[in-house]
Amino acid sequence: MFHKDVPLRCLSDRPTFDLMFAEFLKLLTAVEPAPLSDDDARLALTALLVRIARTDGEYSEKEANKISQIIVHRYGLETLDATSLRTAAETLESEAPDTVRFTRAIKIAVPHEDRIAVIEAMWQVVLADGFRDAEEDALVRLASNLLGISDRDSALARQRVTSAGE
Repeated sequence: MFHKDVPLRCLSDRPTFDLMFAEFLKLLTAVEPAPLSDDDARLALTALLVRIARTDGEYSEKEANKISQIIVHRYGLETLDATSLRTAAETLESEAPDTVRFTRAIKIAVPHEDRIAVIEAMWQVVLADGFRDAEEDALVRLASNLLGISDRDSALARQRVTSAGE
C-alpha cells in the first residue's frame, strides 16, 4: 500500500504522501489491525527504530545514520531510497499511535523468527550514540515483550550487537 504505488523518491509529493500516510495511520490504529504489506512493514519497522532513537529526547545524526545503515543492509536499498524511507518513517513516528498499538501491527507483519533481528536493530540504534539511556532500555524491553521476545533473548541480542561493535 504505502510504497508499492509510489516510488520511494516520490514520497515528497505532499498530497499523495499525506493521503497514503493517513491511510497507513488508520491501519495502525485499527482495533484489529490487518496484516501489513511488506512495504508497509518496512515503514513501520523503520518508524519503530526512529521512536527508539527519539526516546531519550535527542535524535542524533549518529542515530539517524545508523537507522539508514540498518535499512540499507536489511532491505537492500540504495542510499537515496533508504534516506527517503527514513524520512517517511520520521514523519510516521511523530504521528503514530502509542507504542503498544504500533508494535502490535508490526507483530502481525513480522514472523516470530525475524523479530530477534528487529530487537538487534533496536539495540544498534540505542547504542549508536555511545549512551544507553534508561528510557531507551525501557522502550526496548516494552517493544520486545510486545513482539513476543523474552527479556533473555533481548539481552542476548544486545550482547551480540555489543560484541559486534555496532
